[in-house]
Amino acid sequence: MRIVSWNCNGKFREKFKYIEKRMGDIYVIQECENPEEVNVKKYPAYAKFLEGYNFVWTGKKSRGLGIFIRKSVSFSENTWDVYCLRYFLSIRIADSFDLVGVWAKCPYIEEYYIYQYINYARINTNTIIIGDFNSNHIWDKKHDERTHTLVVEELEKKSLVSAYHYFFKEEQGRELRPTFYMYRHKDKAYHIDHCFVDKKRIISYEVIEDDEVLEYSDHRPIILCIFS
Repeated sequence: MRIVSWNCNGKFREKFKYIEKRMGDIYVIQECENPEEVNVKKYPAYAKFLEGYNFVWTGKKSRGLGIFIRKSVSFSENTWDVYCLRYFLSIRIADSFDLVGVWAKCPYIEEYYIYQYINYARINTNTIIIGDFNSNHIWDKKHDERTHTLVVEELEKKSLVSAYHYFFKEEQGRELRPTFYMYRHKDKAYHIDHCFVDKKRIISYEVIEDDEVLEYSDHRPIILCIFS
């Protein structure tokens, strides 16, 4: 199974073709408008894309977090607690695993940490957490006790590893493949999109490194291939 996560930087209805060619079984899309509010008559190609996927969405106005699930993949919505934290979606994929989509809003990792703490008892080796955390080890000092490092450590206690760091054998804060370019400037590159998963599930992990993506977004997609 291929899980693709991408912060599309808005207007997914106009940008979906870039990510569609990644052949995802599941797409976790940040800064995505609510598909139900798109006038698909104006976007027939997007309407055709939607024909192949079910979706869940949360957000405000025209920006939020969406998960698109290929219709051949059975799923159900979870009831993981959110308490107005922004933005998190949890779904159950078949009888295989819980998928948590993330678009962490300010104060970023602190917001995510609270969500993780609230739902910590639900997290296990059958959980996959993926998305835009807006976070990296290098900014730990800005977040007092609710740090990126603490999040990683707490998930490791649940036997979930950062797929990127496990697959590429790199250390937290020393990533060689950035996922975000501030203002789309290549000299302002950071690794802030992450995936946590049981290492036994990982087949491959990828950060899409083509330059075409910067025509659409300041983020690069990440792709996790797993044994489902």
